[in-house]
Amino acid sequence: MSRNRPVATALLLLTMMSAVTAQPAVAALEPAACAQDVALFMTPDGARAVRVEIADDPQERARGLMFRESLPADTGMLFLYETPRESSFWMKNTYLPLDIVFMDARGVIRYIHRNARPLDETPIPGALAGDPDPLRLAILEVAAGEADRLGLATGQPMAYPALDQGQAAWPCR
Repeated sequence: MSRNRPVATALLLLTMMSAVTAQPAVAALEPAACAQDVALFMTPDGARAVRVEIADDPQERARGLMFRESLPADTGMLFLYETPRESSFWMKNTYLPLDIVFMDARGVIRYIHRNARPLDETPIPGALAGDPDPLRLAILEVAAGEADRLGLATGQPMAYPALDQGQAAWPCR
């Protein structure tokens, strides 16, 4: 039995490490230096900045990136809502393929829809089926391929001053 103790200890440590690494490492983040025109994302390679246009009223959200013919790297449109809600987007009158990044009220990326097809009117849901919390507060649209180039993934936090700083996963200073 004493020969099995090192194996049992190793298995316990591996299990504990797996549980720790499965959680997003957002609790230890220092507050970010935020700006109204920049959304910051914490990736494994460090902070990534996206210069954003804000769509925070019904007219701006309805127009979004329709009729645009280009969208430079490191730029996008950040859709902000007053309260978290179920959301879906479509690509009506949108000429560019887009990556659409859906975030919860804490600013944590919950879902990324990559390479949305131009002019497609099929609804793109903001949550996968079975998501226990499908409500979204912020959605970022960037050119297709930008989410991967920036290293964006589910579980990563966004720092942005319009989030409720008391509950933001990565608060602003």
